[in-house]
Amino acid sequence: MSNSTLDHAEHEKFLRRAIALSARASLEYSTGGVFGAVVVKDGKIVSEGMNRVVASHDPTWHAEMEAIRLACITLQSFKLTGCTLYTSAEPCPMCLATSYWAGLDHIYFAATVEDALKYGDFDDSFIYKELALPKEQRSITITGMLREEAVEVWKQYHEKADRVPY
Repeated sequence: MSNSTLDHAEHEKFLRRAIALSARASLEYSTGGVFGAVVVKDGKIVSEGMNRVVASHDPTWHAEMEAIRLACITLQSFKLTGCTLYTSAEPCPMCLATSYWAGLDHIYFAATVEDALKYGDFDDSFIYKELALPKEQRSITITGMLREEAVEVWKQYHEKADRVPY
């Protein structure tokens, strides 16, 4: 059974599990914000994640990131083709980019970015604005150096016969 053949009630079931994980993270364990996620393949949960930013002192430990990482480990692949992400809130820029890199087929979310801002003061709008700017205009200064040395390694990688294609 592919995820595209799941009915509405099954999608709701997986989304409710993500919401339950968000409550666990934020209200029960206080590990981080109101975020939970599950990755599903062939109608079965492959992995779960919840926000652990506060507990781990790690700004990248979002529910979606944890669920994606664990799904990759479980499925022994850095590509999650055939998988769907269910998340309690619309993914932030980092989690959305990771979803693309992982090759997820679909994302279902519950709360919107506007809800996260209104009820939790989670505001990612500045990141979207920064990413739209040219590198030279961003608030974090980005300086390129040692390009020639780095490119030499890239050239060797390009010629490597056994490199794994992304």
